[in-house]
Amino acid sequence: MTSPMISTGAHPRRLLRSTGAVLLGFISVVVLSLGTDQVLHVLQVYPLWGQPMFDPGLNLLALSYRIVYTIVGGYITARLAPQNPMRHALVLGAIGTVVGTAGAIATIPMHLGPSWYPIALVLTAFPCAWLGGALLGARQTN
Repeated sequence: MTSPMISTGAHPRRLLRSTGAVLLGFISVVVLSLGTDQVLHVLQVYPLWGQPMFDPGLNLLALSYRIVYTIVGGYITARLAPQNPMRHALVLGAIGTVVGTAGAIATIPMHLGPSWYPIALVLTAFPCAWLGGALLGARQTN
């Protein structure tokens, strides 16, 4: 009687590529967001780091580019995924939702800005990552 051969090389490699795709998507969102924040602080559009920012316009500005960057992160994640690109983008969205929730819980009591801002980050993380994955899917069908 013979036993079936199981390939052990492909699966761990795919898992590593999947993890890398999600990690690179997440890092891209963080680096782009914090980089843009830093530029706006240096240009004195935003107050100094650590100072409260209650101006609704400035918070909407920050939310708007974070939305764009999260879509880009979802696209990057889906593009680098070894298979099931949308699933990878959704994993990124879930991670973003969890991290955003932790951030909201930590920062809302600190009164660094309006409470709606970190809540909006939580609510937009998943749909924006999904949209990034969907954009890749739409691009591939054209």
